[in-house]
Amino acid sequence: MPMAKDPTEPATKPGFSDRARLTLQVIRANPTGAIALKILVAVLGGLVVAVGIVLIPLPGPGWAIVILGLIIWAVEFVWARHLLHFTRNKLRGWTSWIARQSWPVRLLIGAAGLVFVTAVLVATLRFSFGVTVADIWQYITTH
Repeated sequence: MPMAKDPTEPATKPGFSDRARLTLQVIRANPTGAIALKILVAVLGGLVVAVGIVLIPLPGPGWAIVILGLIIWAVEFVWARHLLHFTRNKLRGWTSWIARQSWPVRLLIGAAGLVFVTAVLVATLRFSFGVTVADIWQYITTH
């Protein structure tokens, strides 16, 4: 005969999100902890968003880093939760719209994105480092 389960034992082992939620509740229960948490989240989220904004025009995950900053802010700020919800809905709408397009339209959108990223990269190299396309081509052909 199997043994009866202890009623005081949780049904399942708590996951990461459960432990994080509980930890935040404990921190927020103390007034000093609540203020410190709010300041920490504001500063950390602000730094992540700032890095993401700087990286947006460059090739790489600029927008993903901005969204990560919004996720951090959403831990403590309701306005960030609303903005994150709005952003997710718009991103889902955009990807859904792209998925409904024909292959030529998708290729055209991809090509436009590639042209934009290339233009930003060339402008960044030119104005930040003084390197021109001719310099790059000369380097490639001589090395």
